[in-house]
Amino acid sequence: MKLELSNNDQGIFVFQLDKNNYIKFCPKRGGVITNWVSDGNEILYFDETRFMDKTKSIRGGIPILFPICGNLNTSSSIFGNGYLQLPQHGFARDLQWQYSFNENEKFLCLFLNESKQTKKYYPFDFELKIKVTLKINFLEFEITIHNKTDFAMPINFGLHPYFNVSDFKNLEFVDNPLNCQDQERNTISNTLDELKKINLGVDLLMYTSGRSSFRDKIFKREVTLNHPYPFDLGVVWSDPPRRMICLEPWTSPRNSFVDGFRNIMIPSNDSKRFNASIQIKSLK
Repeated sequence: MKLELSNNDQGIFVFQLDKNNYIKFCPKRGGVITNWVSDGNEILYFDETRFMDKTKSIRGGIPILFPICGNLNTSSSIFGNGYLQLPQHGFARDLQWQYSFNENEKFLCLFLNESKQTKKYYPFDFELKIKVTLKINFLEFEITIHNKTDFAMPINFGLHPYFNVSDFKNLEFVDNPLNCQDQERNTISNTLDELKKINLGVDLLMYTSGRSSFRDKIFKREVTLNHPYPFDLGVVWSDPPRRMICLEPWTSPRNSFVDGFRNIMIPSNDSKRFNASIQIKSLK
């Protein structure tokens, strides 16, 4: 297992088990994991052309959502006149991260701390640490958020993985709840009925059991996301004609900072931990 620079111009590093099993990540672009190759198969969708245009948001890989998921339904900052309104999905995906590699225990750590930039939006001192463990057909995340401030700190957290698919018509969804929320129309609908429209573009929020899966009949694989409470909200998002779907674990829905629903408060000088993993199973 080794860690080395893969693309100097873009600042992309590769964390490799062997030539058929590795991830690539970019610390200076939000700590995003850009690629995951498992048994020689590219698991993640990644729009490299769009990535090279730094004026645009990243489409692909696994962006990190913090300190909010989605957007806030307010015209100004909830923290007062001295702060900018938080952008959609927060600021973590737009900032430079630090990283370290533990060669003995073979895991990668990504770090984000408060800075002058974060203080424009968010009046808290914090450390966000993500321990990433890569195994064959398995990617694990252990997230620790530490509040270094003298008062309680509100947080939401999410991951936004983009998965390669052969075609929308070849997908079968597993382990979904009966109903879901259409985040565009803010309506409650039958989950299977909504997933039939995935080729048209969907944005669905689900209160899951902590497990979400889909199967691709052409790629002959099953992708399972394990995301136990309080990381158990699941979002399914598609953006046709891109051949990908997002299967996202969130702690909290949109607007949580405003309405308080499932908002997480970390006491002063305390921490909160979340866990998630992605498992790939061959259906051959």
